[in-house]
Amino acid sequence: MSKQVQEAYICAATRLPIGKSGRGYYKNTRPDEMLSRAIQAALAQVPGLDPKAIEDAIVGCSFPEGEQGMNIARVAAVLSGLPNTVGGVTVNRYCASGITALQMAADRIRVGEAEVMIAAGVESMSMVPMGGNKPSFSPAIFERDENVGIAYGMGLTAEKVANQWKISREAQDEFAVESHRRALAAIAAGHFKAEMTPFEVIERLPNLLDGSVSERRRIVDIDEGPRADTSMEGLARLKPVFAAKGSVTAGNSSQTSDGSGALIVASEAAVKRFGLTPLARFVSFAVRGVPPEIMGIGPIEAIPAALKLAGITAADLDWVELNEAFAAQSLAVLNDLDSKGIVLDRSKVNPNGGAIALGHPLGATGAIRAASVIHGLRRTGGKYGMVTMCVGAGQGAAGIIERL
Repeated sequence: MSKQVQEAYICAATRLPIGKSGRGYYKNTRPDEMLSRAIQAALAQVPGLDPKAIEDAIVGCSFPEGEQGMNIARVAAVLSGLPNTVGGVTVNRYCASGITALQMAADRIRVGEAEVMIAAGVESMSMVPMGGNKPSFSPAIFERDENVGIAYGMGLTAEKVANQWKISREAQDEFAVESHRRALAAIAAGHFKAEMTPFEVIERLPNLLDGSVSERRRIVDIDEGPRADTSMEGLARLKPVFAAKGSVTAGNSSQTSDGSGALIVASEAAVKRFGLTPLARFVSFAVRGVPPEIMGIGPIEAIPAALKLAGITAADLDWVELNEAFAAQSLAVLNDLDSKGIVLDRSKVNPNGGAIALGHPLGATGAIRAASVIHGLRRTGGKYGMVTMCVGAGQGAAGIIERL
């Protein structure tokens, strides 16, 4: 028996401040703690909702092992104080894990299998490094040339994109400077306050002399990555880090980061039953594959597909979060789409800066940037927004959201 397709409404959307990996805000904070805080904050935005109505928590995570293993979605659901009836599943589409979690939650509602869902993302690159603790590639990858790209480091794929799409070092550095400028301007203007939940970092410090443990607490409420001293001159002094004669540097690449975001998605029936106020409607999602060695170009395939499914054009988009994995691939995507007549207004692409300044906590980014789109549209009065990114091993993803 077929179920009637229904709309999926986003009724809450929030994120934590993004911290630098290894030495930043959350260096000693477990990812399940970050995720449970994000979920609790999202739930606080829908006070009329009966938590028992929540079917499942779908959580994106790029490297679900170690401290963020053991099905972190279910662990965080329990730690958040949700009823035991709420399920939890962790999904992995690398950098698109968070937006995929939102798509999957929305789809469960749209096909009538659920009334209320949690969609979220989390990543601690401080505790689980890029590639995980024990990366192990199938030997078959190296038996055929066309498969070797799967094993390329992300930086090498960015170098290949820069070469193929003729993106200069100067253009990459200019893009990076602008990312920091926009992020700092947004912080100064308070543009992130609506989408962000402050987090209390608790550090426990042992005294080896007497065996006591003291606590140090502090509230973090801004993203840690943006740098006021970023300049063309400073970036020009940085050496390439992935290829000896390359153009991709630490300064024009995304920052490795820690973070989490969460959203509450509900059906129309649930909205009415619990007196919820929808913030946005999840409209469409598309994912497409590209050659792994040029994975950064993935959005050029996913964006047109998502626009077609939504029944809109690029000109209808009022806010675009194009994840800045690297300046090289971001510029290549924008220029390539331009050449195909799919023109994204540059003033509407990452208007508050992107991952080069704000950071990129991998599996959390899609959920974080969905919150950015929703609250950005509400602040500016725009209608349609998009979250899009390239994905490791050769994919692109794009999700479209409509403000209500």
